Amino acid sequence: MKKILFLLVLVVLASCKKEEKKQVKKEVTKELKKENFPEELGRVFNSHGGLKTWRKAKILSFNKGEEAHTVDLHTRKTVINSPNYSLGFDGNEVWLDEEKNGDYKGNPEFYYNLYFYFYAMPFVLADDGIIYEKSNLITFKGVEYPGIKISYKSNIGASPDDNYIVYFNPKTYQMEWLAYTVTFTSKNPNDRYNIIRYNSWENVNGLILPKEITWYKKDDNGNPTETARAPTKFTLPLVSEAKLADSFFQKPVK
Repeated sequence: MKKILFLLVLVVLASCKKEEKKQVKKEVTKELKKENFPEELGRVFNSHGGLKTWRKAKILSFNKGEEAHTVDLHTRKTVINSPNYSLGFDGNEVWLDEEKNGDYKGNPEFYYNLYFYFYAMPFVLADDGIIYEKSNLITFKGVEYPGIKISYKSNIGASPDDNYIVYFNPKTYQMEWLAYTVTFTSKNPNDRYNIIRYNSWENVNGLILPKEITWYKKDDNGNPTETARAPTKFTLPLVSEAKLADSFFQKPVK
């Protein structure tokens, strides 16, 4: 009799666990339906900490070499400080500190948010004004990675003709590759994709963010083959729900 009762308890507990899993799945599906993005991309967001965690954060900062990047996640105001130059976006215009720009040879308007986009993947792919569609698979070392293509509605950002393709692990839904085009200079759409591997991550206040990224060469079918350069490493990551004063993002006054 005791054995029968014990078995009944196990059956009830197993049923409860199944119901809990179903309920959680329903809640996740319901939440994803409120958004504009595909369910598969929603699973990618969830595997990296979830959009709720991302949207609660106000400040993101990280170092790339000697550069310290700090971004207001809600306004996208930005400051990049280094020993030899500083630049940023104050919400209205991109600025460069002329008195320290001797070593800076790039274009501030192109550069100020370039590595923020690479670092904040995949969460920046939930921004407004995005169009989603399925992309072809890529293959690397026998693993096939499904892809989701991201394009932008007209007049969104400085380069609305840029395209991204995020490729994710089909088992874990973790992002592993990013293909992207660059149209900032030409202002014309193109199909010349660069590809980056994301294979080293860390938990930063609940968000799974990259420790390093590596550009790869591709074959004629767009599949990555071998590294094209040394990895770009990110250090001193910080995600905070505190807000910085607007003056932090303004051009220094001499």
